[in-house]
Amino acid sequence: MSVVAFRALRLFSVARSASPRGSVRLRACSTTATACCGAMEQFESFRAEMDASNAVREQLRSAVSELDNATRLMNAALLPIHHSSSGDSIKKAKSYLPEIRKAYMDLTAIIKARPEEYYKYHDYWRNQTQVVVSLLAFSHWLETGDLLSHADAQELLELKKEDFFLDLDDYLVGLCNMSSELPRYVVNQVVAGAYDCPERVSLFLSDLYSAFRLLNLRNDHLRKRFDGLKYDLKKVEEILYDVKIRGLLTGKESKTPEETK
Repeated sequence: MSVVAFRALRLFSVARSASPRGSVRLRACSTTATACCGAMEQFESFRAEMDASNAVREQLRSAVSELDNATRLMNAALLPIHHSSSGDSIKKAKSYLPEIRKAYMDLTAIIKARPEEYYKYHDYWRNQTQVVVSLLAFSHWLETGDLLSHADAQELLELKKEDFFLDLDDYLVGLCNMSSELPRYVVNQVVAGAYDCPERVSLFLSDLYSAFRLLNLRNDHLRKRFDGLKYDLKKVEEILYDVKIRGLLTGKESKTPEETK
């Protein structure tokens, strides 16, 4: 190769490396490096946020565990009411209310610092709250024959709306769960000779069913529980029919075993 040709080839190589395509490569590499730095910064913020969320979840698990334990004890204390009309079962069940309130106080302390995240962590205490409402509503009906209102339930649990409130769906599902206890209660009361019990429960469930009919329920868990209430009412009405057809329900209101004492 001649000296002239060699120099020409070298000049061509230099010109090619200095072409716009080469600068584009350099800019692309620079952009990629910048993007990587941006991704790292973003995911570092994600990591900090997830660590903080996990810390909150651990605190919630501890508080919910105490709530679940107190709820199970309260439920066990109230169950004998199906076999005995003694008020001792209700009294013993209510003795666990302070423990339940303490658990809700712990939950309130955790959520109060982040009120906008109430529904983010709601699933942690949802089931336990529905059971608590069911037990409180059943106890209230046994004592008064009336429905436990949403406001009264919040007051019993010492919940403040601005800090930690009783979700409406949890309250309504709790009422539906309470209704499932009533057919069994009616059967045991009839066996014990309280023949007026089916009529009282039938009237109560009819009013509750009519009230639920006012709500525009979606096809979700609450709607399914409401359908269960309808079947509970049907069972009680069948028992009431049997009592009437056998002439056991007289014009005078018969007394329950508890009332005769």
